[in-house]
Amino acid sequence: MPVLSAALAASLALLSSCDNKAKPAETTEATAQEPTAKDSATSTGKKYLAKPLISTIYTADPSAHVFNGKIYVYPSHDIETGMPENDNGDHFAMRDYHILSMDSIGGKVTDHGVALDTKDIPWAGRQLWAPDAAFKNGTYYLYFPVKDKQDIFRIGVATSKSPTGPFKAEPKPIAGSMSIDPAVFTDTDGKSYMYVGGIWGGQLQRWRTGKYDGSKPKEQEPGPKETALGPKMARLSDDMLSFAEPVKEVQILGQDGKPFLSGDNQHRFFEGGWMHKYNGKYYFSYSTGDTHLLVYATGDSPYGPFTYQGVLMNPVEGWTTHHSIVEVNGKWYIFYHDTELSGKTWLRNVKVTELKRKPDGGLELINP
Repeated sequence: MPVLSAALAASLALLSSCDNKAKPAETTEATAQEPTAKDSATSTGKKYLAKPLISTIYTADPSAHVFNGKIYVYPSHDIETGMPENDNGDHFAMRDYHILSMDSIGGKVTDHGVALDTKDIPWAGRQLWAPDAAFKNGTYYLYFPVKDKQDIFRIGVATSKSPTGPFKAEPKPIAGSMSIDPAVFTDTDGKSYMYVGGIWGGQLQRWRTGKYDGSKPKEQEPGPKETALGPKMARLSDDMLSFAEPVKEVQILGQDGKPFLSGDNQHRFFEGGWMHKYNGKYYFSYSTGDTHLLVYATGDSPYGPFTYQGVLMNPVEGWTTHHSIVEVNGKWYIFYHDTELSGKTWLRNVKVTELKRKPDGGLELINP
């Protein structure tokens, strides 16, 4: 979750100053962190493909699932801290999670309140970033990245008998875990896999030797002509609390069969991986980060390799792009975020729109 370019930062600063003059939107909850929404139709003239699911708090990085016929969204919870933006994403200082639910796409959205707080995670230090969830054997699992007390991102897991929590965190992070953006995919055979990783503030580049090295983070990302870093993945244990195998790197290849180079920021993996399956094919989608695209690649195994297929969503308003894809009643939907309510890249709002496919299974381009 890196910093904006100087030009874009200046543009957003100007937009923010204009937004302060706009009439705030009404909300149904009074909280210390409630958004001051802008009237986008009158203040900016911008048009958006979809409206925010909720406007009483800022939400981002939505991981959507259907449990027992109901839609649950597990987002991160953006808050205003006043911290300056930087490449490490320190201004993304989220502290807790709120879980959202709805009976149908377009239906009423319920905020179920705080499901997990940093203070209730024994090993946590700061920055509770994008989570995901899973269900197995009567238990709901919430997977989350948070920096430990040494300021190293690890992946933790918390459990609940309810999809909305509250969740109780395990006393230690998952052994062998690293970086950010856990995405858990359960295949048709019942086996579950976790995909993780994000470069820059997500620290993935600090693990290139197999051990964490925070001494020179700017120099640890591969050079432009070197092979790009891929996300990491591992199969989860039957109890969903640990890795059942060593963590592996996921290969993402171009149409020529070669891995992308680190300097190819139109195609290489940056963060926000997500896996879904359609007609026997595995679709791994992800964010390109500093070029702000959501792209996807396909493969024949949850382990990959995955071959790049194209862009599925053009840049949203705001710096970061993070999504999930889920099937609901025979249709596919993409949950994503932008900054319609605030105009600030660290105060985002989640949205949903239909994901349409071409006859060959390819994903149609979305303009948010």
